[in-house]
Amino acid sequence: MLSKIRYSNAQPAALWSRRQGMFALVALILALPVLFAQMPNALAADSLDGPRSAGTVGERYDGYAVVREGAGGDVQQLVASINAKRKEFYQSKANEQGVDITAIQVIYAKAIYDKAPGGWWFLTESGWVQK
Repeated sequence: MLSKIRYSNAQPAALWSRRQGMFALVALILALPVLFAQMPNALAADSLDGPRSAGTVGERYDGYAVVREGAGGDVQQLVASINAKRKEFYQSKANEQGVDITAIQVIYAKAIYDKAPGGWWFLTESGWVQK
C-alpha cells in the first residue's frame, strides 16, 4: 500500500513537470516573432548572401551556416566567425527563456529558412536540399 501511495504522489509531479516543459515550449514558439525581430546581423548574416547565392555556403538544420564544396579560406573564416556569434546569441536567448540551446537553434533555423530566397542550400538531417 505504501508503494502505491508513493507512486501516485510521484505521478502528478511528473505530469506537472511535463506540463511546465510544454508550456515553456509553447511560450517560446509564440515568442518567435519577437525573438526574430531582435536577431542581430550575425544571424541574418548579410555578408553570407554572396556565398549562399553562389552555393558555396548553406544553412544547417541546427541554425548554423555551413561551408559547401568550392569555398575558399576567406569564406570558411567568415562562416566560423558568424557561427561563433550565432552560438553566443543562441545561448543568450536560451538562458533568458530557461530552455536548452537546441530549442532556440531549431526555431532560428526555421526562421532563417522561411526568410531565405529560392536557390539557397540547406543541410537537413537527410542531406542537402535547395530551396
